[in-house]
Amino acid sequence: MLKSLFNWKVLLNLVVAIGVFVGLVWLTFRWLEYHTNHGQEIPVPNIVNKSVQEAIKILDDSGLDYEVDSFKYDPKYRPFQVLQVYPAPGSRVKDGRAIQLKVNPRTWARVEVPDVINKYSGLAFQRLEQVGLKVGDTIFEPSIQKDAVLRILYKGTAVKPKTKLPRFSVVDVVIGSGPLRNITIPNVVGLTVKEARAVIARSMFEVGLVEHEDGSKDESDIIYYQDPAAGDVRDQGMQMDLWASKRTPAELRAKIEELNSIYRMKVDTALPPIQYQEMPVQEPAYEAPPPVAAPKRESPKPSTDVQKTDAQKSSVKPSSGTESAKPKTTGTSTSGNTASANKPAATTQKTAEKPKAKKIVVE
Repeated sequence: MLKSLFNWKVLLNLVVAIGVFVGLVWLTFRWLEYHTNHGQEIPVPNIVNKSVQEAIKILDDSGLDYEVDSFKYDPKYRPFQVLQVYPAPGSRVKDGRAIQLKVNPRTWARVEVPDVINKYSGLAFQRLEQVGLKVGDTIFEPSIQKDAVLRILYKGTAVKPKTKLPRFSVVDVVIGSGPLRNITIPNVVGLTVKEARAVIARSMFEVGLVEHEDGSKDESDIIYYQDPAAGDVRDQGMQMDLWASKRTPAELRAKIEELNSIYRMKVDTALPPIQYQEMPVQEPAYEAPPPVAAPKRESPKPSTDVQKTDAQKSSVKPSSGTESAKPKTTGTSTSGNTASANKPAATTQKTAEKPKAKKIVVE
């Protein structure tokens, strides 16, 4: 078997195979060098701070492609000025390589106006500032939507939500200041429904119920009745109900009288006026209360029987004979006859005052 391996035919085939393999590898690398321009590199020119027109011209002359991308706007640099280059200047790239240019745009990027219509003004201001818009003048306009945003103005023109404006643009905001008071109701009888709507809108009222006589919704029908009546005073934003027909108001007298009986209150002036009389005011009579008797003053109660005996002896005058000394009452007088006449009363008083025997009044 070893002898067969060293046969010249086998060795020849092996040498041919190795030569073919080496040749294919060499041809492959040569093709890659030719296709990729190996060894033919071009340095990236320094085009930073140049205008985009100058940078494109330099790249075309160098045989390089380019891709331009707008960078974040920076007011410190000129519009359309090249701020960044990738690959960096001085790098060596192949012929035809695309160079990316970051260019300062002409102005700020555009932003969408947020939908803040009919929203509270405080929240609307915050939302506008978040997207990059500045609020300039605040204009107040009579409206039933108090403190709500009615319109957004840009350079005096109303803009709708989602309109794109340059970033940091100044916008004016129209805010409702509340309804006006005591506005006269306009007369729309005899006008078409379309004309009446315009008149009511100009008078800052709203159209309420519109009832057509034939049940249609024809805007050319003529108004023959309205509520509230023309000349009445209402606040802004109140609704006006309308009745329309293809006939004229003169042909609908009966219908108008029927509506008047419902929506118009008549005051009968034939009745005599009501007279009001005032009742006389009588002061209440007060009776004087009966006099209250003054309380009797009582002498201090003697502490002992000894003191009582000594007081009787010192204050009562002794009488003649063997008669015992009796204390006199306070009602006795100096006359003897008067004292004898008052004895029965004194006796009765003593009997009534029997429970108070210890109490003695000395003259």
